[in-house]
Amino acid sequence: MTDPTSGGGGRTGRRRKRLPPGVSNPVDVHVGNRLRFRRTILGFSQERLGDEVGLTFQQIQKYERGANRIGASRLYQFSQILGVPVSYFFDEMPDEIRSHEGQMDWGLADQRQDELAPSPMARRETLELVRAYFRIEDPTVRQCLFDLTKLLARPNE
Repeated sequence: MTDPTSGGGGRTGRRRKRLPPGVSNPVDVHVGNRLRFRRTILGFSQERLGDEVGLTFQQIQKYERGANRIGASRLYQFSQILGVPVSYFFDEMPDEIRSHEGQMDWGLADQRQDELAPSPMARRETLELVRAYFRIEDPTVRQCLFDLTKLLARPNE
């Protein structure tokens, strides 16, 4: 017989705490941010990605915000469409949210949620710049633009 306090599955001990309704799990937020970043870097709209997997753009929005959890089969579909391994979605995850306790602490602390917000690297302007940069076919021109950008970024040096 299973211990009624264990939450089933034959585990003994206390039932794990859950985040309150309406609070996204930080892992889901991180995975959603990675999905958004990759989709945007490839120039896919939410509608186009949704069409590829048979979903509406609203569902893609919910995934990207971490409001809805992405199931394993759907994550695999996204990895195939976006040309990345499934592990990509978990890359660069903060160490603090790799444990259940860390997810609880992070999810319940208002100020910590801001740390999971998309980085400046995920801003549309940045992503469009990167896409345009890699469309430059001439490596010499691309290197000159790279050097110029670095020079302009540090005018006081």
